[in-house]
Amino acid sequence: MAISNFTDAMMSNSTIPTTSPPNTYFTFPLYSGFIIAHIILMTAAWFFVLPISVMLSIGRARLASTAQLTFISINAAGLLFGTIYNNKTPEFYENNVHNKLGWLVTWIVSIQAILGLMRKCGRPKAAPTPSYGFTMTQYRHVEDLRAAQTYRYSQDSGQGTEPSTPRESSPSSPQASDEDREYAPMFSRDKDFEHAVGEKHNIWTKNIFVRIISRRFLATILHQVVTYFYVLHDIADRLILFLGFATILSGLVTYGGIFKSDGIFSGLAHFIKGGIFFWYGLLTLGRVMGSFADIGWSWNIKPPASVVGARKAAAPTAEFVESFLIFLYGATNVWLEHLGESGKGWSAGDLEHVSISIMFFGGGLCGMLIESRLIRDLLNSTLPSPSSPTSSPAQWQPPRTYGFSTNPLPALIILLLGMLMSGHHQSLMVSTKLHSMWGNLFFAAALARGATYMLMYLSPPTSLLPSRPPSEIVVAFCLISGGILFMSSNTDVVDVLAARDLNAMFVFTVAMGLTALLMAWEVVVLAVKGWAVAREERGVAGWWWLV
Repeated sequence: MAISNFTDAMMSNSTIPTTSPPNTYFTFPLYSGFIIAHIILMTAAWFFVLPISVMLSIGRARLASTAQLTFISINAAGLLFGTIYNNKTPEFYENNVHNKLGWLVTWIVSIQAILGLMRKCGRPKAAPTPSYGFTMTQYRHVEDLRAAQTYRYSQDSGQGTEPSTPRESSPSSPQASDEDREYAPMFSRDKDFEHAVGEKHNIWTKNIFVRIISRRFLATILHQVVTYFYVLHDIADRLILFLGFATILSGLVTYGGIFKSDGIFSGLAHFIKGGIFFWYGLLTLGRVMGSFADIGWSWNIKPPASVVGARKAAAPTAEFVESFLIFLYGATNVWLEHLGESGKGWSAGDLEHVSISIMFFGGGLCGMLIESRLIRDLLNSTLPSPSSPTSSPAQWQPPRTYGFSTNPLPALIILLLGMLMSGHHQSLMVSTKLHSMWGNLFFAAALARGATYMLMYLSPPTSLLPSRPPSEIVVAFCLISGGILFMSSNTDVVDVLAARDLNAMFVFTVAMGLTALLMAWEVVVLAVKGWAVAREERGVAGWWWLV
């Protein structure tokens, strides 16, 4: 996204002479109307319509299908202009990933919309109950009735069969119960079975098993297929925004002609790492707005299983997930720091980056251990038994702080990362300033998270509703803007900034404005989701014929 901040300036700067022929789509002067239309339509589809569509789909709203069809229509128009532009222009970026990824994501969104329509059409009005076929329980009762009547035909003398005489029970002649009489009419209506009792036992057995296999089995298979469709639809709802983000970034890379040859390593490293912090900030703002209150991530009391179900009640804390991601990054990235300089000697910068990865590995591991209840119980075992006569039961009650995690390790790792990057020397002054800016933003985010923990430790949450500490809004802002600057500080983008005489403060200012707009739009999107959920719970029927 940060590349778009300086491409606008590049487009407006028409006084820069171009003596060499164009070698990027950005510098190609012809057919610009098609690519501008493509950019506008794709921005409207992926930035405005798709988030609303995803939130409505997650909220199981009736309007979700309308939003998805709107997105598909706008996206199809954007694809049309993009295809026309590609056919009329030379291939400036051979084998680029944007075309492939764009078509892949378009197909995924189309399948998501089809699954959403299937889910809506298959939505039951009441709990489904099978009204056909034999269950195994029914089969056992019918088998008992068949055995009883077969015994009567061959051995019973007729005594005790009068209506006024109660039927005597015996091991081979079971007494009819109410549940038997419930299935007896169904049994007696089956003419094939009556014939089988008098003729051959195997005919009846074949008949009943054909019913079981042909009806019950097919119903079970259909139920499993529908369940898998629902799971795929839920996965697509939660992944499509990340895929759209990757598609937009790949489009900016292709349009600007960057990340070619060896520059791909620096570009991917900054885009992936910066994108992680960018989405981390968006999710942090979502936590403030109450998106994860059902699993206790919104600085609230974790709801019990009786309220949210056993699966959500067993979810780990947010600090455990943060520590795990930090640990995973350190464990994997320690082997990738020298990838861009493969075959060359290790420099001081490479060792510095590896040390940062080791810090992430150890800090994340320590954070997970602190969040472990097993480790906490083992550490508490150093105290004597609570049955000691010199102590009261109230003294053995867990502290109020046990109900909420105040693990500072994730924030501490981010704080140290900000300190290290703010002093990270680069070959160009623009790059050094950019690294210092996003390093200081991460440092500020960690300090704001520390303020949140202080507030929560002094006054732990007592409600199931989100407490919304104001310091977390600062955390979200710093992480989002820092992620944008992180992505902008790669080698190719810095070279373009230096060539166009654009300083780091220009990128910083644009990033701050973009962050504020993104946060405002996210609050609106989450509010739309809350409106959709409340509307469905009330059962409001409006414009149903459109959806």
